[in-house]
Amino acid sequence: MQLRAHRPLIMGRRGAVASNHPVATQAGVDVLRAGGNAADAAVAVALTLGVVEPHMSGLGGDGFYHVWDAAQRRGRVFNGTGAAPAGATADAYRARGGIPLHGPLSVSIPAMLAGLTLMHRSCGARDWRGLFGPAIEAARDGFAVTHHLRKFAEAQRARMPEGECAAAIFLPGGAPPSLGALLRQEGLAATLEALSGGADFAALLAPGVAAAGVPVSAPDLAAMEAEELAPIAVPYRGFEVAQTPPNSTGFTLLQMLRILDRYDLAALGWGSAALIHIMVEAKKRAFLDREAQGGDPRGREVPIAMLLSEARAAEHAAAIDLTRAADLPLKPWPGSGDTTYFCVVDRSGNAVSAIQSLNSPFGSGVIAGETGVLLNNRMSYWHLEPGHANELVPARRVRHTMNAPMILRDGRPWCVLGTPGADNQVQINAQAIVGLCDFGMDPQQVAEAPRWTSSQYGQPANYPHEGDDVLTMEDGLAGAAPELRAMGHRVKLVPPLEGPCSLEAIRLLDNGVRMAGSDPRRDGWAGAF
Repeated sequence: MQLRAHRPLIMGRRGAVASNHPVATQAGVDVLRAGGNAADAAVAVALTLGVVEPHMSGLGGDGFYHVWDAAQRRGRVFNGTGAAPAGATADAYRARGGIPLHGPLSVSIPAMLAGLTLMHRSCGARDWRGLFGPAIEAARDGFAVTHHLRKFAEAQRARMPEGECAAAIFLPGGAPPSLGALLRQEGLAATLEALSGGADFAALLAPGVAAAGVPVSAPDLAAMEAEELAPIAVPYRGFEVAQTPPNSTGFTLLQMLRILDRYDLAALGWGSAALIHIMVEAKKRAFLDREAQGGDPRGREVPIAMLLSEARAAEHAAAIDLTRAADLPLKPWPGSGDTTYFCVVDRSGNAVSAIQSLNSPFGSGVIAGETGVLLNNRMSYWHLEPGHANELVPARRVRHTMNAPMILRDGRPWCVLGTPGADNQVQINAQAIVGLCDFGMDPQQVAEAPRWTSSQYGQPANYPHEGDDVLTMEDGLAGAAPELRAMGHRVKLVPPLEGPCSLEAIRLLDNGVRMAGSDPRRDGWAGAF
């Protein structure tokens, strides 16, 4: 399909990286050039993103790292998501009127570093210490502030009061740093240096967490461990789409694809009202199951086999009216997260699809003392209603919107892709997969293609999970708006490239070429050699 892309498609034969910041992409490319594999490069990219995208991810957050191990010819998922503190109870939060979106009580146990450590021990080839260099340099010497960072810092002024550690770094003088200013994080640089030498993260973090009034105890931190899991997968158009399993809600994307696989989408035309309608309706049906079933499998059964079955897809598809938008609010509980995604492919065919987050921009707004580590606000993802699949339980992991897909063909990776964006992630990933597999787009075309996102009442990930019933579309899809409105969709148009998410993707061609695309909606950049 000939869809205009304004950035060049980046191609190389030995390796490729696509991330949401040029400095992080360069860090990954440098590791690959030096002989590191995809897991090594992923560690360098992940750590560097935590410095140069401090509003999106970092050591105080969580991550999922989905690896294709070429030697073993299998996928491996490293779950670096933390649990609620042992002392955090639903009753306590109910008594105080709910879960705060920001501040000390919004912090859960950070586990990103645990996930990276387990991935590297299991799949890495280079020395651990050497992978920290770019992150340490960016934190110590500073990196140039972008339009994107300035925008998010400006939006978060109210929750970073003057005089607090976070404000001193990210709002010097009470305002966002100027474009091109060097943002230095000396405390974080010292922490990264210590961690590169094998220092214990829990011991480093505990005093600062306690001093900040965060109810994550030293035993909570010491008990944190990452987990290796097998991916979950479904067939789609002759491909296999693999995903991160629960407590990720990657299964929601797979459900959408199972439903869509029953329709001839290519015949409908890219950007048509008929195509958008079917995809939105499939999304609505899948989100019903997400709300009813998504949770931590270590505490409750998540019936993945049923959710991804052909029978369940047929049931959902049969309920879709091809002429009318369904009113499908999620269970009405009382009363946009921000993340970062990157992908790496090396010369041997190893691949990493990775996503990590603090949850909201700048997380909780709380820095753990002199460590410079900005802490997450992931507690706000919990539900407080008794019996909910995602009800807060101490020491249990919250349901995550984070997911890191991978498309396989003939038993090996064909495309690695993903995006940040809370509830919008699986929706944008589905549009990208349809663009790639049904319409033959390349990674840069799908990264720049105009997009839509659908919201349902009760859908938003952050407490109190209220939401609306709106179909937001970028202006490039405006031609479909009248017909969609006639079908009953409440359409809201936004300017080009003003929709959510920031897709990164790498295609692996049979001739060894790696094709990388990066989204211009953030600071995304792709590199290959």
